[in-house]
Amino acid sequence: MSQYYQVGEHVLWNPSNGVSALFLRTAQALAPETGLPTGLGPMENDECQVDLPVFTAFVGALVDRYERSNHPILHALMEGFIATALVLVQRAEAELIRSGGRRDVRVSRPFGGGAGRWAELTARHARAMPR
Repeated sequence: MSQYYQVGEHVLWNPSNGVSALFLRTAQALAPETGLPTGLGPMENDECQVDLPVFTAFVGALVDRYERSNHPILHALMEGFIATALVLVQRAEAELIRSGGRRDVRVSRPFGGGAGRWAELTARHARAMPR
């Protein structure tokens, strides 16, 4: 069994039910770190609609939170979710909105100082994420 994450009819990801449930729970757990909604709709009939503007703002805020910290455990806890979310943003051909309204990131060429690390993680995750 699997579930679909999509924008309209455009499928971004088709993970197994267990992976999908963990992804949604992780998004909800991280939402208080940003003070923003996740942009991930409810799972209905094995489909989750992604509100792209809300989701990209949420992911951008997570990246900002990550980059403001140098705590290795916080980084470890956030990295997997962020890399997975960046793949969804990339597949939707969207831009992240960072703090102050900056639109400095296309996920195909992720972020300033940590660009290599994010690009590597995102590419590795993308290879493991069926559509």
